[in-house]
Amino acid sequence: MKPIHFIALATVLFTLISCSQKTKEEVKKNQPPNFVIVFIDDMGYGDIGTQGATGWTTPNLDKMASEGMRFTNFYSAQPVCSASRAGLLTGCYPNRIGISGALFPRDEKGINPNETTIAEMLKEKGYATGIFGKWHLGHHKEFLPLQHGFDEYVGLPYSNDMWPIGVDGKRREGERWDNYPDLPLIEGNETVEYITTLAGQDKLTTLYTEKAVDFINRNSDKPFFVYLPHSMGHIPLGVSDKFRGKSEQGFYGDVMMEIDWSVGEIEKALNANGISENTVFIFTTDNGPWLNFGNHGGSSGGLREGKTTSWEGGQRVPFIINWPAGTPAGTINNKLGCAIDILPSFAKLAETTLPKLEIDGLDITELWKGNPDVRPREDILFYYGKNNLNGVRKGNWKLVLPHTWRSYNTKPGKDGYSGKRIKMTVETPELYNMMRDPGEQYNVIEYYPEKVKELMKVVNEARVELGDLNVGIEKGAGTREIGIK
Repeated sequence: MKPIHFIALATVLFTLISCSQKTKEEVKKNQPPNFVIVFIDDMGYGDIGTQGATGWTTPNLDKMASEGMRFTNFYSAQPVCSASRAGLLTGCYPNRIGISGALFPRDEKGINPNETTIAEMLKEKGYATGIFGKWHLGHHKEFLPLQHGFDEYVGLPYSNDMWPIGVDGKRREGERWDNYPDLPLIEGNETVEYITTLAGQDKLTTLYTEKAVDFINRNSDKPFFVYLPHSMGHIPLGVSDKFRGKSEQGFYGDVMMEIDWSVGEIEKALNANGISENTVFIFTTDNGPWLNFGNHGGSSGGLREGKTTSWEGGQRVPFIINWPAGTPAGTINNKLGCAIDILPSFAKLAETTLPKLEIDGLDITELWKGNPDVRPREDILFYYGKNNLNGVRKGNWKLVLPHTWRSYNTKPGKDGYSGKRIKMTVETPELYNMMRDPGEQYNVIEYYPEKVKELMKVVNEARVELGDLNVGIEKGAGTREIGIK
């Protein structure tokens, strides 16, 4: 081939490739944003480097925060497994849709088919949808993810401690354990493997991550939603050989480092496919740490109590959003936000319609965009148990209502064994200023009767709409039923 012909051919090929790449990038830029949620189990407010974690490092999460936005007053929907996940995926306070606590393998119930999940909402706009990890909204087929808007599912149907294997690795016998089968790993609607040993859980974080990355790679040319709810750091802990023994803290620190690695792998996949700019990438957790597990549990970062309590340590959680096309880098947001706000915010960005049934979430996309002049959420309701309203927050004030809880204020366990918890009761309402006392140490109710009156208005409205078993109101005007098999 003559040199001039070779140069001409090379020029044409280069032009075609460049145009093709440009066209692909333009398509990605003009299509609705992709959405990724990494949702961690039992990770505390203080378990990320940027929020004071010690004994391990989280370089990928720290980078995510420095390039995006970190919320300091973000709350899970409730401080426990199933309820928290129900709130995230439906935009409702979980008690509105009949889901409370944690569903067990013996339960014959799950998410009602009448409820609309984020996945179902986004599929109406042509999104590919995948979940890789812990589901926990019902393990029977009609409750599994593929029946609720997801195209693909690989993961556990409930918590990784709901099995007959003890902390010592031995199988537990007796009537109490008859309702606990070996741990099913499900793909689609079918069980593909039973996990029967502690070592079998070591692969979960890496498995979920690899499945999520593969899904991103296969769907990078269309809008997608990836939901990555890790089983860790719920006990029993499991970690791959890549991170075993890597942290100063020990087993829990190793798990946190592998979760941080998972975040980094997702970021790499987005960058490799040229779609990070137009992807809303969120990291948050289902509730606070399980403190009675001692060195196998996380840190509340100085907040009071932990998981399954309505104190700040139970429900205030880490929240980081990285969205280069919309979120200003290196910003901190101190406004109120809640996991139930994610669904309506995604609806806004995807330009799709909200569910037909009433939801409680609010659009907080203006907060994500760094608008300092908006305050979409004024209050947070602290429901727990079957339907118990234990407190409300409005602005910088939190009113804790009379209720009983199981406190962690006693000696913790160690190396996977749980410590005891002690029953405690709030006899009369207590008022805390979240601006100067996020640790809820100083009850100032006698000084601010006008604030109590203001907050009680929120309480009374919530009781009418959603009920409150603490005062004998089983259901509210707006509550709906859980799905029954």
